[in-house]
Amino acid sequence: MESASQDINLNSPNKGLLSDTMTDVPVDNTARARTSAPEGLTEAEEEELRSELAKVEEEIGTLRQVLAAKERHCGELKRKLGLTTFDGLKQNLSKSWHDVQVSNAYTKTSEKLGEWNEKLTQSELYLSASSTLEDWNEKLTQSEAYKKTQETLSQAGQKTSAALSNVGSVISRKLGDMRNSTTFKSFEDRVGTIKSKVVGSRENSTDPHSPTGSGDKSPQDNAPF
Repeated sequence: MESASQDINLNSPNKGLLSDTMTDVPVDNTARARTSAPEGLTEAEEEELRSELAKVEEEIGTLRQVLAAKERHCGELKRKLGLTTFDGLKQNLSKSWHDVQVSNAYTKTSEKLGEWNEKLTQSELYLSASSTLEDWNEKLTQSEAYKKTQETLSQAGQKTSAALSNVGSVISRKLGDMRNSTTFKSFEDRVGTIKSKVVGSRENSTDPHSPTGSGDKSPQDNAPF
C-alpha cells in the first residue's frame, strides 16, 4: 500500500508510472463477458454452454485434420492409378449433371416446358402458321416454275447419262476398229512370226548328251539282227 501511495503522489519522481503500467495490461474480455451473462441464463447454464462450445470447436479442428489427411491419401491413390485431374473433373461434372436432372427444380422446369410446348402446338396461332406453310408448300410444288425446274433437272440428268453411254460406245468401237486395222494386224503377224521363230529355234537345238539327239543312234540300230 505504501508503494502505491508513493506512486500516486504527485511529488514523487515516479509519477505516471502506475498509469503507464495500467495501459499495458491486456483486458480480459472473457472475464468481462462472464460477468455479464446473457439474459435468461444462469451462471451454471452459461458455464455449461461454454464448455460444450469448447468441445465442439475442438472436434471441428480434429475433423479438419482428418479431412486433410484423407484428401492427401485420396490424391496419392489417384496418382498411383493414373487418374488425372481431368478425369476427376469429368466425373464431378457427370455427377453434378445427374444431380441436376433428379432435382426438383429440373423436374418442375421440364414439366413446365412440356406444358408450354403442348399449349403452343394447340394454340390457334401455331395451327394457323402451320396451315399457311402447308398451303405455301403446295402452291410452290404446283407452280409452273417449280415444274419447269424439276423437268429441266430431269432432262439434264438423262442427257448426262446418255452422253456417258455414248462415250463408252465410241471408245469400244474405236478399239474394235483399231484391232481390225491393217497396221494392227501387221504388227500382230510380226509378233507371231517372231514367236514361232523363237519356239522353232528351241526345238531344233541339239543336246550331245541327250539319247534322242540327231547325232546318236538308238540301241536297235546297232543290234546285229
